[in-house]
Amino acid sequence: MKRQAAHPGTGDESLPDDRYMRTLDPWVSLATAAAVTSTIRLATAVALPVESDPITLAKTIATLDHLSGGRVTIGAGFGWNTDELADHHVPAGKRRTVLKEYVEAMRSLWTQEEASYGGEFVSFGPSWAYPKPVQAHIPLVIGAEAGPKTVAWIAANADGWMTTPRTEGIADKSKLLHEAWVEAGRDGSPQIHLLITSRPAPEDFATWVEAGVTDLIWGVPDAEEGVVVGYLDKISARLP
Repeated sequence: MKRQAAHPGTGDESLPDDRYMRTLDPWVSLATAAAVTSTIRLATAVALPVESDPITLAKTIATLDHLSGGRVTIGAGFGWNTDELADHHVPAGKRRTVLKEYVEAMRSLWTQEEASYGGEFVSFGPSWAYPKPVQAHIPLVIGAEAGPKTVAWIAANADGWMTTPRTEGIADKSKLLHEAWVEAGRDGSPQIHLLITSRPAPEDFATWVEAGVTDLIWGVPDAEEGVVVGYLDKISARLP
């Protein structure tokens, strides 16, 4: 991966750690998890759909949903590494448009017996794609900073928002998203997945509920099973 683009966390071409170079393929990893679980959701945080072929990716995700009994949630981003996007023929200034077309195209393959799509970046004629997902609608949650442009995109195309390690003012940004949701004519409420970056105080949980947060995300250490399980036990003991 090139490093000329500035990382959102470091502000320059350097990476905060080497996990970018060691990350496993998300869909293969989730399929492995699906085989030894029965109820947990299987999600990414975050995947970059625009760096895959949309027809092939649609089949991969549908297969995972089929084999897991309908447990997939797609956590996706627009992509901050503009050099990497260019390697996948994605113009940086059009990355939101490209993702929109990918999502629309994949949804057509998931829901239509004979699907086709014609866009600026994705185009295919009558196609048949199986298996179909178990879920009638696979949820899509977008991980990004929640400015007006992003919340409008989420309200129009996705099912929720995932915070980043730098997100501040969760209540204000949640309000902005809910307003965009109503303006877009959407029913219900958006999912809000909050990435926890520090040890929360007991009162934080009530604040997050009031702000409309639906899910909390903790990172786990890159360590052996016993360490990871111990860490999860410690977190669960802190939950109200």
